[in-house]
Amino acid sequence: MVADAPLRLSDTNACVDAIIERVGKEITLGLPLGLGKPVRLVNALYQRAKDDPSINLHIVTALSLLAPQGGSSLEKRFLGPFVERLYGRIPELAYARDVSANRLPGNVQVSEFFFKAGSFLHNTGQQRNYVCTNYTHAVRDLMALGVNVIGQMVAPGDGSGQVSLSSNPDLSLDLLPLMREREADGTPVALVGELNEHLPFMGQHAAIGETDFDILLDHRASDYPLFSAPQMSVSPEDHLIGFYASALLRDGGTLQVGIGSLGAALVHSTILRHKYNDDWRAVFDHLKVEGRFPLVNDVGGTSPFRHGLYGCSEMMVDGFIYLLEAGVLTREVYDHAGLQTLINNGDIGQEVSLATLDVLRREKLIDSPMRARDVRWLTRFGIFRDSVEFKGGRLRIAEQSLDADLDNADSREAIRTLALGDRLSGGIVMHGGFYVGPESFYQSLRDLSDKDRNRICMTSVNYINHLYDHAFGNQRLKAAQRVHSRFINSTMMYTLSGAAVSDGLEDGRVVSGVGGQYNFVAMAHELPGARSILTLRSTRQSHGETVSNIVFSYGHCTIPRHLRDMVVTEYGIADLRGQSDEQVYLRLIRIADSRFQQDLLKQAQKAGKVAPDFTLPADWCNNTPESVREAISSSGNDQLFPAFPFGRDFTDEELTLGKALKTLKAATSTRRGKLATLWRAFREKNEEGQYSSLIQRMGLENARGLKARLDRRLVIHGLRLIDTPSNTGSEKT
Repeated sequence: MVADAPLRLSDTNACVDAIIERVGKEITLGLPLGLGKPVRLVNALYQRAKDDPSINLHIVTALSLLAPQGGSSLEKRFLGPFVERLYGRIPELAYARDVSANRLPGNVQVSEFFFKAGSFLHNTGQQRNYVCTNYTHAVRDLMALGVNVIGQMVAPGDGSGQVSLSSNPDLSLDLLPLMREREADGTPVALVGELNEHLPFMGQHAAIGETDFDILLDHRASDYPLFSAPQMSVSPEDHLIGFYASALLRDGGTLQVGIGSLGAALVHSTILRHKYNDDWRAVFDHLKVEGRFPLVNDVGGTSPFRHGLYGCSEMMVDGFIYLLEAGVLTREVYDHAGLQTLINNGDIGQEVSLATLDVLRREKLIDSPMRARDVRWLTRFGIFRDSVEFKGGRLRIAEQSLDADLDNADSREAIRTLALGDRLSGGIVMHGGFYVGPESFYQSLRDLSDKDRNRICMTSVNYINHLYDHAFGNQRLKAAQRVHSRFINSTMMYTLSGAAVSDGLEDGRVVSGVGGQYNFVAMAHELPGARSILTLRSTRQSHGETVSNIVFSYGHCTIPRHLRDMVVTEYGIADLRGQSDEQVYLRLIRIADSRFQQDLLKQAQKAGKVAPDFTLPADWCNNTPESVREAISSSGNDQLFPAFPFGRDFTDEELTLGKALKTLKAATSTRRGKLATLWRAFREKNEEGQYSSLIQRMGLENARGLKARLDRRLVIHGLRLIDTPSNTGSEKT
């Protein structure tokens, strides 16, 4: 069993020695997904396994983050300075780089249950080792795989004997007790924490005792910055998807949202609705949302958030901090189902009064005369001041002793003046399971006031993603807290029958993973008043062609059709819940790109799912990129929907170069396009010197060798294609 104090070491190799001494050389290492991996410890253990083939190391985790490197020489030139700027001080996960390069030694295996989207489509080893599981089943499956070592980065405390799981209590809060049970049954285990002062200390459920670990790696001199996920650009299509979704949010409700540009777009439009409602309404009216999709009146709203939203999301994206700062994330929930139900019903408010006590007594949450347990409960939620005690059957406040009978008029007045607090306390505005984001997000977490920090509870993913009873709260409490839930997640494709394709391809290859999407969709069908909203762009580029993401059928699905609910594209909202198949098919065709609507309709009619005489209404047929841009500019404020609503990590030059390289990549996606692009690029010159600074940023100002000279000309050609010259410099070819 764990000692009274963990073994505290400052050397990674000493930690590895201690792990092997405890569990031997058959090591199944469980690591948190994303940010919380203890990079120094893992690298040392992985290196030991590489040096010693007698060690069998199986790493079980998800979302192993790596700085991008780029595939082509142009991508590498573009990314080099950017990567150095963002990741230069962060040690790289050695095993993850070797996995990416297909060079793991034979005695090391890596299994993940969630990939960074698309990162391992062509990596057969990782495709074979992938573990398909719901996020809520990950702890169960880790235990089944025989995990005997846990490693996690933790935030140091203030000397009180606590550390914080911070970014990753999601699995660890449930996993650590099970590991102790395994140990008690006779299987040696090692629970290792790596302290890092850059990790924000998050309290509430995430704060645990140092003694929960067997070993702590503590070497502050080598503490490293946190892995940053750069802000992604938000396209006009993304913005409109986010806009429609923001109209589906109910004031006083609950919000879950995923990572990526679609999540950022939703957050941005939600803030617009709250703070710049006139501009938001101008777009709403231009799109005729109320007339075309009247469900927004019943499901969502158009007004600012007077009651606020409560966040309950497996991933606490940086957008929740922006919502907190904007005054949207303000609805507090409380750790008591009875109290929460009274708040939901409007029987009591945030302000405390004698009427609050009367309601609590009426609902039998407290007695009169009050007892010790009543006083403790009232103090816990700020209804009584912290100074109130219960001794000898009476209330004690400083030197005064009061009768605890609420029917005594004198006592009531004394309680009002001496005992009552001002407002309820202990409310939570955000329950999150894990987080990862840009460095500015991490800094915002470090800079939180004590008040706001205490209103955020990082906790178990099984508390968040399930309605089942959990150690932190039962189903009744969860249902009371999660009123008017909107679970908003993105998907890659959607079939006309109502199935979502979010994590894989029909040939069996895994793009990312199920994660928690299934849980949230299922929960939306269980919670009264909840809705699942799946968002997707209506089209994508494939091999140089535009194709529809709304398809007649597909050979893989993540969310089955019987869980269909709401779908949002840049062209509107499809409410599918409880609808007939014909209505489901038609409502999805209605929000598809108009270039594909007729073909989708023909397929539906051929299958007998839509009446053969149905024709597309005229007002369905304006789903075009041009209409998207018209809607984006309809408010008259050309800054209303910026490409980077929450800041960016790229410089102006990098944005220009990135656009040029993206244009080149699209132009060369086919063999014919590649040959044509190379032919045109051979003739390009920087005769006016307008691209000199951009060429210099790519390290091609003094290009030598055939490949470098070709890259230089390709860059010039790409810049010419987007026609955004920089009028600096005077170098000529």
